[in-house]
Amino acid sequence: MSRAPHPPPLTAEQVRKVAHLARLGLTDEQVERYRGQLGAVLAYVERLRDLDLSGVEPLANPVEETNRLRPDEPGPSLPRQALLDIAPAAEGGLIAVPKIIGGGDGA
Repeated sequence: MSRAPHPPPLTAEQVRKVAHLARLGLTDEQVERYRGQLGAVLAYVERLRDLDLSGVEPLANPVEETNRLRPDEPGPSLPRQALLDIAPAAEGGLIAVPKIIGGGDGA
């Protein structure tokens, strides 16, 4: 079994790109910390690629259980005004949420 070479260390820019895609704001200190942590994860994935799995059957779930489904029936809900009262923000009788698609930054 041959050892795969360690992936090259992540650059700060690569960590910032992943953080941006995950909508995370990181400080410079966090970027440096996550460079090492993400690099360790990638190195572990490379170790997994070295495993000989030729005699191993594919497995979707290691636990032999069946989903116990119940009918999806509506139950009691909060009155609209009570829901709006506990929402962080509301506009025109609707709950206002931050824009997440497009992000407003041209991305």
